[in-house]
Amino acid sequence: MRLREQLPVEAAIALGAFAVVGVEILVTYSRLPARELYHVSGSGLEGGLSRALVYSNFPVALVALAVLGIAYERLRYRAVAIVAAVLCAFVLWPGVVDEADLDARPINAAAALGVLLTCLLVATAPLERSGRRPGDNARVAIAVPLVIVSLPWFAAELGFFLDGVPLLGRLFETGHYLHDRAGLPPFPPAVHHGHHHGMDGLLLVLSALLLSRALAGIRGRGLQSVMTAYLALMLCYGLGNMANDFWIEQIFKRGWTTWPIPNVLEPRLTIAWGIIVIAAAIFWRLNQAAAASRSRDPGRAVPHG
Repeated sequence: MRLREQLPVEAAIALGAFAVVGVEILVTYSRLPARELYHVSGSGLEGGLSRALVYSNFPVALVALAVLGIAYERLRYRAVAIVAAVLCAFVLWPGVVDEADLDARPINAAAALGVLLTCLLVATAPLERSGRRPGDNARVAIAVPLVIVSLPWFAAELGFFLDGVPLLGRLFETGHYLHDRAGLPPFPPAVHHGHHHGMDGLLLVLSALLLSRALAGIRGRGLQSVMTAYLALMLCYGLGNMANDFWIEQIFKRGWTTWPIPNVLEPRLTIAWGIIVIAAAIFWRLNQAAAASRSRDPGRAVPHG
């Protein structure tokens, strides 16, 4: 078996994690009425499938693009990978996923098909073994606190509040809030049931951290540089969405401040998006410098299995 046919195991782990969350979304949106969820109108199995389809577009298609880029050199069916990438890229078109209307539409089938092709490409290829990589300690140090602050979204994903849960019920506001603000969703929970864009942000951050372990395996310098930049942007974009959602739910709704962190779901010419781009450029440059340092010192390199 040639090396190029063995894919990074991180690709399978990332897609597998999204599949688990997709099942949670399907179950929760199928069993709860639409009025308890966010900007959906359907209920029952139809409602669950509809929301799961939109989720397959955002954020899953964004991560599928990263997986395709990282695995491209090793794929046997590269033409299929290109088709999958084009289909996944439909999610980038304005309006394909609308936060104000999360019911599925026919256009959402395009990116969903791209994600399905990506999963099939990864599922039908052997995976290489993976040991420790440079930067793993830093990745864990970033991931652990982010997972902790995301606990309200994990609960919402499963359709319950943290009210009454020892310690967590006091630490996080989830079931209600007393400070109504203009422009907030028209329902009382601080953290509504179902999927949150803060959870999307967490998934994007964790995916970027995980897939960054496979960057060293990309042979083409141009492709490696592009994928490093893409993952850096994914990381910072995810952090921006987490910050916005957490601040609104846990700080703004408690009345501790009247200033909300701006919404960054859609790219715009704003200060917030400027910060995301600058931070991504910094991460990209640091990664490039670290890679150059490792190439000058082969003794520090970690074998790929």
